[in-house]
Amino acid sequence: MSSPRILLDAAQELSLLAGGVALARWHDHLRGRGLTVEHKADGSPVSSADREVEQVARDWLSRRFPLDGIVGEELGSVRPDAKRVWCIDPIDGTKSFLGGVPLWGTLVAVAEGKTVLAGAAAFPATSGWIAAAPGEGCECDAGAARVSAVATLAEATVLTTDERFPDALSCVAPWRELTASARIARTWGDAFGYYLVATGRAEVMTDGRLAAWDAACWKPILDEAGGVFTDWQGISTGFGEGAIATNAALATDVRDRLGVPTDGVPTRGRPR
Repeated sequence: MSSPRILLDAAQELSLLAGGVALARWHDHLRGRGLTVEHKADGSPVSSADREVEQVARDWLSRRFPLDGIVGEELGSVRPDAKRVWCIDPIDGTKSFLGGVPLWGTLVAVAEGKTVLAGAAAFPATSGWIAAAPGEGCECDAGAARVSAVATLAEATVLTTDERFPDALSCVAPWRELTASARIARTWGDAFGYYLVATGRAEVMTDGRLAAWDAACWKPILDEAGGVFTDWQGISTGFGEGAIATNAALATDVRDRLGVPTDGVPTRGRPR
């Protein structure tokens, strides 16, 4: 058995290692050296960089944790029924990556069942990173990470990957009302939005549809940073189909406004 600290250090090391490979390919792309780009069945792009970075991560895990399973966005699953499984998103925000926008990241999580044991995210184009494990705290490039204390939407920064996403959730009106009430609403999206909430620079980040490799790492990160991370059913999980991340002070208010159940929202997210 590996201790939480060992798994946390491993997740962070892997995210930085794989992120470094992604950064090199990004610079190649910006210099016009080109990447092979295809489109998946859902229409989203995948590049040769995505696959190369994920292969680097898989090779590293196979050497360090040979009995563990691996589930990655681009290269499928290895031993998915293993007691412990690593989730990898080699380049979260491929559209940003291909567009030359630096707000993409490399995500790593390790879980037993639905319990995330450690999570890490690296944002090499901005020199950012963040990592956490239950009971081990949350650290980032600036030191200890902590969500903000902002307690009203009028002071809040509200983020999403693409503001068109509520169409799929039949919550266009509540989403418009939420953003209209906020100090600022932006689409600084994909993983970078969750990083901003966990480090106290935004108060709300949400996505309508996510896979485990997109979401799992953020559960311990937001928890340990003092925030609240749930799916759209209000369940505290890193394995939901979507996600809502908030600071603690606005956790219940935001979910109430979006029509999300709050029975399962951790008590630190409820007003006193």
